[in-house]
Amino acid sequence: MFYENVKKLCEKKGTNFCAVEKACGIGNGVLGKFSDGDRDPSVKTLKKLSKFFGVSVDELLKEM
Repeated sequence: MFYENVKKLCEKKGTNFCAVEKACGIGNGVLGKFSDGDRDPSVKTLKKLSKFFGVSVDELLKEM
């Protein structure tokens, strides 16, 4: 869910994971590691992404 939400938000904003990671100070390739759903993002990462995309943390995590 989280991965798909971030992917959709990237498409909406016209950007990609690499640019988001760089803008948010998140390690290179971190967002891709969530694609299989085996890993969860940290609260710190969620807050950075929430601010970048202008959405709530809940919106990043919920089913869209």
